[in-house]
Amino acid sequence: MKKFLLSAFVVLAFVFYIFSTRNADYILTSLNPNPSSPGENNLPQASQSQPPAQSAPVAPPASQPIKSEPIKTPAKSGLYADGKYVGSSADAYYGNVQVEAVVSGGKIFDVVFLNYPQDMMHSVAINSYAMPILKTEAIQTQSAQVDTVSGATETSGAFIESLSSALAQAKN
Repeated sequence: MKKFLLSAFVVLAFVFYIFSTRNADYILTSLNPNPSSPGENNLPQASQSQPPAQSAPVAPPASQPIKSEPIKTPAKSGLYADGKYVGSSADAYYGNVQVEAVVSGGKIFDVVFLNYPQDMMHSVAINSYAMPILKTEAIQTQSAQVDTVSGATETSGAFIESLSSALAQAKN
């Protein structure tokens, strides 16, 4: 009887595994009910009163880090000089994370993910959950010192590293 119950449990666990991996698209769709066209960033936008000067770039291929010179303009007040600052590419175990900090009015206005792990469905699911949380917290705290998102430890660490390097460039 024990062997039968154990076998039934193993078979049910396998069936559940297959069902959950085949329905990953459904899970991702339920996390983002308004999918945009391929290549667009599906993260919610920050709600601030002052918009950035230019629209956010589309994420590049995962294999190439972005390097650009920041556009610096004098800030009236705040911790940072206005402009867009690209952080270094940081290893998140299953891929790299690279962000761009958009500073307006001397404050972090937006954080754009330029690169993040998206090769495996599991990484996509984790990052679609973690990235909006990390972005919102960075804007609220006005720094890269954000809490690690549970279940996304590697992505959180890489986010902190990349955003720290971007904000180091933006320091007044």
